[in-house]
Amino acid sequence: MSENARWYVLHTYSGYENAVKTTIEKAIINRKMQDLIFEVNIPMETVTEIGDNNQTKTVERKVFPGYVLIKMILTDESWLLVRNTRGVTGFVGSANKAIPLTEEEVLALGVEKREIKVGFELGNKVKVTDGPLEGFYGVVDEIEIDKSRVRVIVSMFGRETPVDLEFDQVESVEED
Repeated sequence: MSENARWYVLHTYSGYENAVKTTIEKAIINRKMQDLIFEVNIPMETVTEIGDNNQTKTVERKVFPGYVLIKMILTDESWLLVRNTRGVTGFVGSANKAIPLTEEEVLALGVEKREIKVGFELGNKVKVTDGPLEGFYGVVDEIEIDKSRVRVIVSMFGRETPVDLEFDQVESVEED
């Protein structure tokens, strides 16, 4: 995928999000623009609703009604295709200039997942490589992939102490 591809936010008429997504996806194929527009996404969330008689049902609903996310390389041609799609009122930005989402915003929205490979598992011995406990050794007690954090049990002053650290603050140690 090209390095120039960025995520943009489209403003649509409320209730037209799915139609806009379908129309853009068809236009991409018809105009052979797969090298400019890569993905169209409507952020959804699963919600459990409690109705009459305490009955629960799980439903999917739009996180941002009236908005569609699109990953594309912004050119005059791609801008025109998207902007002239029925139901699209415009890009989120200033005047006629589309402003891409930042890397942090994309991760916070959850439209792109990053695969994280961790070099240790529960019970592994690790060395703290950064921070106030640099040089200490400990055992991995808990791994929180979604927060990029690891809990390590470190022995300090004869006591076992749990310490929360970022993944890049520890490294795996070969056991003797």
